[in-house]
Amino acid sequence: MSATKRVLSIVLAAVMLAAGVGHFVIPDRFMAIMPPYLPWHYELVLLTGALEIAGGLGLSIPRTRKVAAWGVFALLLAMWPANIHHAMAGVQVEGLPASPTALWVRVPLQLVLLAWAWWLTRD
Repeated sequence: MSATKRVLSIVLAAVMLAAGVGHFVIPDRFMAIMPPYLPWHYELVLLTGALEIAGGLGLSIPRTRKVAAWGVFALLLAMWPANIHHAMAGVQVEGLPASPTALWVRVPLQLVLLAWAWWLTRD
């Protein structure tokens, strides 16, 4: 694995770990953006937080990096509807940018994160 890929896997691991911890520290912010058709908002926030932490840890270990990257990819894909709902509904969340532009920037940003995780699955 190239040095660039190694460094970028650690950066994505840190992003996933920070986001995962956030699910436990400030779950209300994450519950606020969840689509109303999903049940068990609190439980799903904790589950996705735990999965983000697991993904971040997995990305940090060379032996599990590729499998973890696939897991992170799947998780980001599964959570994308929440970002779309957030933007479409204009949900205001304390501590997050409130402008419609800022809300919509997160939607394609998820594509960047998906591409990043997918790239880490490649040899």
